[in-house]
Amino acid sequence: MSYTVADLIVETIAAAGAERIYGIPGDSLNGFTDVLRTSDSLSWVHVRHEEGAAFAASGEAAITGGLAVCAGSCGPGNLHLINGLYDAHRSRVPVLAIAAQIPAANVGTGYFQETHPEQIFAECSAYCETVNTVEQLPHLIDIAIRTAVEQRDVAVLVIPGELFLAKIERPDRVSRIRAAATVSHPATEPLRLAAVRLNESQRVTILAGAGAAGTHAELLALAEALQAPIVHALRGKEHIEYDNPYDVGMTGLLGFSSGYRAIEHCDTLLMVGTDFPYPQFLPSKAYTIQLDVRGSQIGRRCRVDLPLVGSAADTLPLLTALIGPDRDREHLTTARDHYARTRAGLDDLATPSDAGDPIHPQYLTKLLSDAAADDAVFVPDVGSPVVWAARYLRMNGRRRLIGSFSHGSMANAVSQAVGASAVDRRRQVVAMAGDGGLAMLLGELLTLVQNELPVKVVVYDNSSLNFVELEMKAAGFVTFGTDLTNPDFAALAESVGIWGRRITESADLPAAVDDFLAHDGPALLDVTTARQELSIPPAISIAQAKGFALYALRTVMSGRGDELVDLAETNLFKRLF
Repeated sequence: MSYTVADLIVETIAAAGAERIYGIPGDSLNGFTDVLRTSDSLSWVHVRHEEGAAFAASGEAAITGGLAVCAGSCGPGNLHLINGLYDAHRSRVPVLAIAAQIPAANVGTGYFQETHPEQIFAECSAYCETVNTVEQLPHLIDIAIRTAVEQRDVAVLVIPGELFLAKIERPDRVSRIRAAATVSHPATEPLRLAAVRLNESQRVTILAGAGAAGTHAELLALAEALQAPIVHALRGKEHIEYDNPYDVGMTGLLGFSSGYRAIEHCDTLLMVGTDFPYPQFLPSKAYTIQLDVRGSQIGRRCRVDLPLVGSAADTLPLLTALIGPDRDREHLTTARDHYARTRAGLDDLATPSDAGDPIHPQYLTKLLSDAAADDAVFVPDVGSPVVWAARYLRMNGRRRLIGSFSHGSMANAVSQAVGASAVDRRRQVVAMAGDGGLAMLLGELLTLVQNELPVKVVVYDNSSLNFVELEMKAAGFVTFGTDLTNPDFAALAESVGIWGRRITESADLPAAVDDFLAHDGPALLDVTTARQELSIPPAISIAQAKGFALYALRTVMSGRGDELVDLAETNLFKRLF
């Protein structure tokens, strides 16, 4: 039997550790998928939308840290990959995308379904090249995979459909590409200067993110030496928050006041492996030291006085060894006390609502956290589910929290859960879907059924684009265009073969959550949550306060004063921190 370009691609991808490819077949991909049909090493995960394929690959790569792969046919097919690839690119996870192209001889003629993927995907990838000849392919596939795994980024190969069928000499062996082990830490002098500043400082606060993954013990040892509170960014939550006596919560738009205050009141801020995006939540006067393995990231969000280039794993022990003894605990004690009060206030909000009232999303999220498996994977949709996940999911070192936290795309939850579940069907994966996000890629429920993936989908069903409404209110706009006319999502799920239940009363929720999580197979829990629940940021600006006042005035003047009554009733019991 002849050996083709498609055979070589499949063998090389499998040798790099990938086990599956997400996508939808198409004529320009036929030569590739036909090889997958008989492959013993790679499986094909058939999704219902190529955007879902790219999100699934992003989710898999986030869980495993290894290469994940998606594919799209020419023109509209691979064009749909763009959003999920942007997510993988900004989340820095290794994804290879195979983008089939129209016949090479027709490129540039305005041929049916013609696009130029090498231009389209250039901005969301570290490597994007077109394979024009058989001779190029072996070298380019190796470069693409190595770029993806070494830079933890997206690589795209654009391949004309006829090239998959072209014959090629079978190599003696294909490359077995894995990320190389490295050691990376700053030179002696910048480390010494950092230690001098930290030793002189009275109030050090650490802000840590996803770059601190795998350094839990080392980070805590440094915090102990500095007597420093640790604030975490959202992507750092799963790596930092658990078993951490120095944790004082999160800051930023999704965070709460204790994290904000610990940063506001420090004289030195040590940023560890974080690309925290909101400069308004960073101090303007504190001395700032930033450690990142990518020097180009340093200083993007605020002024940095001392840059340190290196990995957290290799750098933190060296820095800790240079910190002097007998540190004052006052800053840490104050921050921890504030956190205890803030945490108690947040927990007070996670309570059942009165009979007949919509369910508080805080209560739903706390029940999920309490009942889920110790190694569960949580995947919240962008919007209000991310807020409640950030505040109420309990991490323990085994649980995972992944999402579109850097790209910020709606409709990520179910599709990324597809990738997480495909890796290990025995592991509990919970997609925390917004009603708007779920509807946007609703067909991916069929992906769960067709691939027999036991993903648990909980729908925060508030009949609105809830987070968008909050943004409008903060800016002083009367909410407009955010209403959602939803079906009974549970009945819809059952119609396609998914266990479904709809809950409208808090009293029914605990038992329903237990049944939902215990179901052997895909399940959907549709929960009617309060539309007017406010997720107040830890620092409310004057502009936001004016915005809310202006929103209230405009709402009354437009004849929608009942919204203000509902808003007040829903949030009356809240405590402001």
